[in-house]
Amino acid sequence: MRYFGRRESSNVEDRRRMSGGKKTVFGGGILGIIIVLIIQFAGGGDLLQILETVQQQAVPTEQTSNAEIDPEEDELAKFISVALADNEDVWNAIFEQSGMRYKEPKLVLYRDGTYSGCGQASAAIGPFYCSADEKVYIDLGFFDELHSKFGASNGDFAIAYVLAHEIGHHVQYLLGDLDKVHSAKGRLSEAQANRLSVALELQADFYAGVWAYHTQKQKNVLEAGDLEEALSAASAVGDDQIQKKSRGYVVPDSFTHGTSQQRMYWFKKGYSTGDVRQGDTFAELGISF
Repeated sequence: MRYFGRRESSNVEDRRRMSGGKKTVFGGGILGIIIVLIIQFAGGGDLLQILETVQQQAVPTEQTSNAEIDPEEDELAKFISVALADNEDVWNAIFEQSGMRYKEPKLVLYRDGTYSGCGQASAAIGPFYCSADEKVYIDLGFFDELHSKFGASNGDFAIAYVLAHEIGHHVQYLLGDLDKVHSAKGRLSEAQANRLSVALELQADFYAGVWAYHTQKQKNVLEAGDLEEALSAASAVGDDQIQKKSRGYVVPDSFTHGTSQQRMYWFKKGYSTGDVRQGDTFAELGISF
């Protein structure tokens, strides 16, 4: 995918020189904070100093690291920033055509661990979208693992697909589908809730394909082999492939993201149509909620 000299997004938070992201939680919530204030103030403490201490303890904190960042990783960060800008251009246009406003999400790049509105984030979790703060979180080391552990292509468009998939979850959030699914899950059995999760993930794959279609149409930046790289990544993270590698057998009722074949199918459908109206994965899987 050609990206040199193209616009980078301004919606990137680079936390790669930060570490930790641990949040101090007071036992008893607000009541606990009040009790701490009363005890310390009664003991002769300075009120302003006490409040400052509470504020520091009650919010996420991270430490700055002086670790060197690999120049190749910086290039990767630059590429992802360009891919994010492409997502912004595509979804702004699609939402505008439908008479809606697209709210651009933030992208957080980090190393090892950080905090998020959905709790602690770590490299082991992999890329994810948090609707609580409307941010996508990516540890860049994940892409090495995607290639070495899961056998996906290590091309740049495989990376762009992963980002576009997470942006797809943001689109679901803006359209209200994400909240509806999460609400419905509480009323279902585990197997039924898993089927909802599969439909949600496949729709995000479809939206990634829609993004690829419109990006190519608008900017003509895809190169030979790019689609194969995206399909390789989609196949590598299918539930059946992951379970075969990790346990030697598959348990379909436990699937939460879909099979390799399903993930490739929905990405290809998004890319071939570019039409968001054709991405009702819930109806095609026979799910109503």
